[in-house]
Amino acid sequence: MDLKELNYYYNKFKYGEDIFHNLMKKRVHEILLVSTFYDAFIFEQDGRLSEQIHGEYRQLNLSTSPRVTSVPTGIQALNLLKERKFDLVITMMRIGEISPFKLSRQIRELYPDIPILLLLNVSNDVVLIDKDSEEMKFIDNVFSWNGDSKIFLTMIKYIEDIWNVENDTREGGVRVILLVEDSIHYYSMFHPLLYSEIMKQTQLLISEELDDINKRRRMRGRPKVLLCHNFETAIELYEKYKEFVIAIISDIRYKYKGKDHPQAGIKLIRHLQMHHVECPILLQSSEESNEKEALDLGVHFLHKNSKTLLHDLRKFVVNNLGFGDFIFRNPEGEEFARSQTLSDFQEKLKIIPDESLLYHSGRNDFSAWLTAHGEFLYAKRMRHMKINDFATTEALRNQLISMFQEVEYERNRGKLIQFDPNFLNIEESIIRLAEGSLGGKGRGIAFLNSLFVSMEFDKKFPDVNIKIPRTFIIGTSEFDLFIERNHIGNWITEKSDQEINEFFVNCELSPRLMKILSVFIDNIKYPLAVRSSGLLEDSQSQPFAGIYQTFMLPNHHKKKDFRLKHLADSIKLVFASVFLRSARNYIESINYKLEEEKMAVIIQEMVGSRFNGYVYPHIAGVAQSYNFYPTSSLKNSDGIAAIAVGLGKTVVEGERIFRFCPHYPKMQLISNEELLGETQKELYAINVGECEFDLVENMDCTLRKLKIKEAENHGSLDHLVSTWDYQNNRLVDGNRVPGPRIITFADILKYEYFPLARILESTLDIGERAMGVPVEIEFAVNLDPNIIRNRKPTFYVLQIRPLTINTEEIYIDSDNLDFAELFLYTTSGMGNGVISNIRDIIFLDPDKFDNTRTLDMQRDIALFNEKMRTENRHYILIGPGRWGSRDRFLGVPVKWHEIYKAKIIVEAGLKDFVVDGSQGTHFFHNLVSMNVGYFTVPYGSGTDFVDWKWLKEQPIADKTEFLVHVELDHPAVIKMDGRKGISFIYK
Repeated sequence: MDLKELNYYYNKFKYGEDIFHNLMKKRVHEILLVSTFYDAFIFEQDGRLSEQIHGEYRQLNLSTSPRVTSVPTGIQALNLLKERKFDLVITMMRIGEISPFKLSRQIRELYPDIPILLLLNVSNDVVLIDKDSEEMKFIDNVFSWNGDSKIFLTMIKYIEDIWNVENDTREGGVRVILLVEDSIHYYSMFHPLLYSEIMKQTQLLISEELDDINKRRRMRGRPKVLLCHNFETAIELYEKYKEFVIAIISDIRYKYKGKDHPQAGIKLIRHLQMHHVECPILLQSSEESNEKEALDLGVHFLHKNSKTLLHDLRKFVVNNLGFGDFIFRNPEGEEFARSQTLSDFQEKLKIIPDESLLYHSGRNDFSAWLTAHGEFLYAKRMRHMKINDFATTEALRNQLISMFQEVEYERNRGKLIQFDPNFLNIEESIIRLAEGSLGGKGRGIAFLNSLFVSMEFDKKFPDVNIKIPRTFIIGTSEFDLFIERNHIGNWITEKSDQEINEFFVNCELSPRLMKILSVFIDNIKYPLAVRSSGLLEDSQSQPFAGIYQTFMLPNHHKKKDFRLKHLADSIKLVFASVFLRSARNYIESINYKLEEEKMAVIIQEMVGSRFNGYVYPHIAGVAQSYNFYPTSSLKNSDGIAAIAVGLGKTVVEGERIFRFCPHYPKMQLISNEELLGETQKELYAINVGECEFDLVENMDCTLRKLKIKEAENHGSLDHLVSTWDYQNNRLVDGNRVPGPRIITFADILKYEYFPLARILESTLDIGERAMGVPVEIEFAVNLDPNIIRNRKPTFYVLQIRPLTINTEEIYIDSDNLDFAELFLYTTSGMGNGVISNIRDIIFLDPDKFDNTRTLDMQRDIALFNEKMRTENRHYILIGPGRWGSRDRFLGVPVKWHEIYKAKIIVEAGLKDFVVDGSQGTHFFHNLVSMNVGYFTVPYGSGTDFVDWKWLKEQPIADKTEFLVHVELDHPAVIKMDGRKGISFIYK
């Protein structure tokens, strides 16, 4: 994807749609009102002009309302125009020595782009105005004030609509109401009424929206009212904007071919009907004889002399343009029900009688209501549906319900929306349960979700759903309330981790959030993952991968109170994790203060299929756009992925997994013999039958470790395994022959049963380009199409975070190195730069290493690290196996806070203990983000080595049963060439 294409999608994502920031580009900001002091006083005091204008703009959340500057005479107006820029001039009839006609001529000559409107406040003046006269040539239009200052708002919008209609219809499909009327008196009544109803509808739609972007779209995308005064202009405007016209309101008598014509309106409608006009039409006249002709044309009619004229006009707008509530009626006009929102409308569609459904369908009322709600494409589709197209009324009902569900889905997908009980099960949206920042992880998820929707990934991979799980975010404001409400201060850090967790669980969340969570639990029945999202978390400078807690909840207890307590407790424990020792040490290590961190909480749908009381995905993993250890012909930029069967805990905690390069998925990175020994033996699943548990005692108490054989019995391995054929000493793809099952994902990577590699490659490419640095994503795959809405397998992105890469230019020429001067050399080094201030080395004695006692080693290392922390010294850490592995038999299962003072970490292979490096784990991610050197020295390498003999000869500062701490006489010099992966340490 090139930069231009990405920029297009970014703009589309940024503004929700690629159009709305382009709407209403030109606005009226400065108005020059030329009126006598008396008129100005009346407008302001009686008409409350400023209050009307400011109130209207405030109601629509518009940032700035126009400023009105009044001058009493035309002379002063001309002088002020020389000093200041104005967007609109409104002049009264009586303005001193210069008439409004002469003033308009002079303004037009000097400032040709400023529109000029004449406002009449004496009814007798109306008859003096001839719009076609020479003196009116420079006045754009005339309005009449009847005491209601809404006429000023109308005049402002009249000008803005003229300015913006061409752009806004083209760019945003904004709708148009065509008003054809030549009577100053009547259009000065009709136009404010239309505008008032449009504003009511706009405000209604804004209140209905759950997303701030959609609210702005509603503000800018209101229908335009185009006013014209004769037949020819009406035809011209209709032809230009016919695709967008939602109503035509026309007088009958006005000019046709330059002369008054008693049937001009009739001619207009006949002409338009010949061209198949589909919108509602209203004709109005003071001559009752015109009613029959109007009704014969099949259009609505109003008597201008009616005492209820404005009421009748408002009724036409509401009933025929879909404004206001939708009122379900029968053919006799009796009301059955009414709906204000789309979600409520769907519910009413399910229960209204057949006669009401058929009545409104035959009148195209449903499409009109959709049009008024801005859903023009769906309204057009619905308008072309005919009752006869359906075999039964129920089939019609189901189709309508389906279309309205699709409208809501499309309206909110990719958005961050506010909590609403009706939208808790909507997909591809993120729902905010409490205000405040989303936190680092939350920001990443929201960004990806919007980008996926904007970039239309479903079109690139039509046979796959690509999305984030259903996601709900509790903003950091709740954390602030929790800390304040429960009087939590720095004293909490003096307690043990267990005491902190117990204290937090016994505290209270805010009543508002508990009420929301209660509704949430009523509606959500699937398992949940409750994750941290700290302000500092997963940012480009200090990712907190694996530092905070994550809880998996079965959400399966029969009693709601238990499920609610489990959810509330997990939220509290995520809050508590900020204050636990490991998090405090990490925050200290990156030079932040504890009080700077605040916690948001992410509640996500647990991705997975159900297998005999367990839930787990077919595939979960981590992928990186930058491979720190490329082998063979691979490049750093080809990326790397680590995957496993079941929950991603297997991958991020460094257990047995399968690695591949998304760019070359068929390339096997290790030999068959190594694969046989290293294949995944167990997987993690959530036990949905576990209904009563204590998260404080064991955060993983809801998880189970299953044998791969159990997964095979579940039928989840059909496309994920190969079989070792002992007779022929080879791997056979699939599970059709007897023998040990080896997790190779062969059907996925070799034969693309599911396009995982291509999806990862595209996602990583987009993520890296969008974030500006290499990225890492966590993901999961459900191959079972039966649980998905459109019956397709699904790729879920769980989170994204940046990878930090030091780009300092370091060049190592291996050919000219004197290896006798080195005690360590590796071609599999991660890191970049030169370090020359470390004198301490802590290493596991290879002669005493016992992988059944790694827990004892973990305890000793933590004590050494604490000593280094107290003395503010960094050190080099060397040992066999995989540092930070969850599987204690693969290496020492240290946590990051137990070794964070190490500046160089070395994984050294032993003759009988060969294990892959930590790349792809949460632990590894923290090494990268903090620019810790990470070296792998394989056993038996022809080039890489650790000089154990020299190391054991150095002065010992301290030792335990397994560990040795040596202190060098002089600082070691460490050089790391990040481009080549070559690193070494001088003796």
